[in-house]
Amino acid sequence: MDEPILTIEEREAINGGRWFSSLSPSLRHDILRCTFVKRYKDGDLICARGDPPEQWIACAKGAVRVSSTAVSGKQVTLTYVEPGIWFGDVAMFDGDRRTHDAYAHGDTTIVCVARADFQKILASHVELYEALMRLQARRIRQLFGLVEDLNTLPLRARLAKQLIHLVRSYGVPNLADGSQMRIGLHLAQEELAQLLGASRQRVNQELKAMEREEVIRIEPGGLVVLDRAALMRISEADDQ
Repeated sequence: MDEPILTIEEREAINGGRWFSSLSPSLRHDILRCTFVKRYKDGDLICARGDPPEQWIACAKGAVRVSSTAVSGKQVTLTYVEPGIWFGDVAMFDGDRRTHDAYAHGDTTIVCVARADFQKILASHVELYEALMRLQARRIRQLFGLVEDLNTLPLRARLAKQLIHLVRSYGVPNLADGSQMRIGLHLAQEELAQLLGASRQRVNQELKAMEREEVIRIEPGGLVVLDRAALMRISEADDQ
């Protein structure tokens, strides 16, 4: 059942997003004034490939798993949208149908802006055009970076970079030792492998090696990063 009001933590996640926080106060106010809240349980479908572009969406809690279906019928995870990140704006502009499926990963809250309201905000705030252009430019840079990493870095370095990103987005200090960071987003090794374009077996081997080096600790509930500096050094390694 939808709850019409964001919690304090959810509102902070939206307002604290790097892109959203860069907008003018009046634009942020007008966007939030038009939003409505939806809440999902783990695994619930948020939108499907082929759906018409009816809403501009931001994640406020949990994560949105964006996936595609392979020819074999297997679902392949492409990315996770974290709290504070907006998505779906490309479809708002070109009017084409959704190109991927989006599922809730854990208990997830999203805020939505209907397409008609999105168009009204654009008409009232020219600033939003430039802001969305910057957002798209950032995404393109990230995409090129991922392609470059895939072609130039060994799996070990790519895995380390992914773990650093997860710590930044979902890191929770360990109560027993504040220098250790638990990754709050629980990912199965198969899901982590899909993000890296590698097999689960190879990712498992690299995780085990990092655990032996006391860089991370593998627990039933997820991963704990023990040495972020060592993880950073691994991520910066050249292909050998």
